[in-house]
Amino acid sequence: MAETTIDIRTASPVRHAAEVYRRSLVAHLRSIVEYPADFWVMASSGALWQILQFAFIAILFANVSAVAGWGYHEMLLLIGFLTLTGGTTAMLCDGVWSIGSMVIKGEIDYRITRPAPVIVQVASTHVGMQAFGEVTLGAAMFVYGWIGAGLSPALIPVALLLLACGLVIEMALMTAMCAVNFWVKGTASIFGFILVDLQENVMRFPLGIYPAAVRVVATFVVPLGFASFVPVQILTSRLSAWWLIGPPVAAAATVAAAALVVRAGLRSYDSAGH
Repeated sequence: MAETTIDIRTASPVRHAAEVYRRSLVAHLRSIVEYPADFWVMASSGALWQILQFAFIAILFANVSAVAGWGYHEMLLLIGFLTLTGGTTAMLCDGVWSIGSMVIKGEIDYRITRPAPVIVQVASTHVGMQAFGEVTLGAAMFVYGWIGAGLSPALIPVALLLLACGLVIEMALMTAMCAVNFWVKGTASIFGFILVDLQENVMRFPLGIYPAAVRVVATFVVPLGFASFVPVQILTSRLSAWWLIGPPVAAAATVAAAALVVRAGLRSYDSAGH
């Protein structure tokens, strides 16, 4: 019997976009494995960074018993959760970092003419190879923290839901920050780097150690708190089950905000040389 194939041109818009994204991402993954040495070097660098993070936490808790009331295994849950969402974002939509260079070079032009959403085409143009190591070590820290904190296996579906929401929030925020380069001309995404810096230097610790203004901004203005801090609090029963509505709402809000920024950026785009 002949194998049937799906013509993405006749599929629904959402299904069509998803299929274009999948095919593009798979093509780039295949190109990566053509150079195994590069892949392993980058993956190892991501793993090394996470090993250093693990060593830092181990040394820290060799000298203190808690950080803002958070114990060793709870901190591993927090860092592991953040690493999983951040690393997966780099694997799935690292191409958004190239928006600035595409705008300057006029490479958005032919993507506008293609029968697929521009941001889908751009996001799938690159895969962050270092993320493979980050996700692997992040998952190990998360599982180790889960076991050490004594969390029930019954919470696994909740954890998967929260991880999915955190991933959507991370991807949407990164897309919006990089899309600012439609107006701020330059190859480097300054706002994207600010977001990464906020993740690396602020969100790896409990928000309770920061002033109230920082907590409000990191939770409700740039809702990174719903991508790591709040989910871990829910899993460890620091917050009531009512907070489960927060991450999905934050995910929907960040996606809507990112869509508005991207659409506004495309409307203002006037090709290269202008």
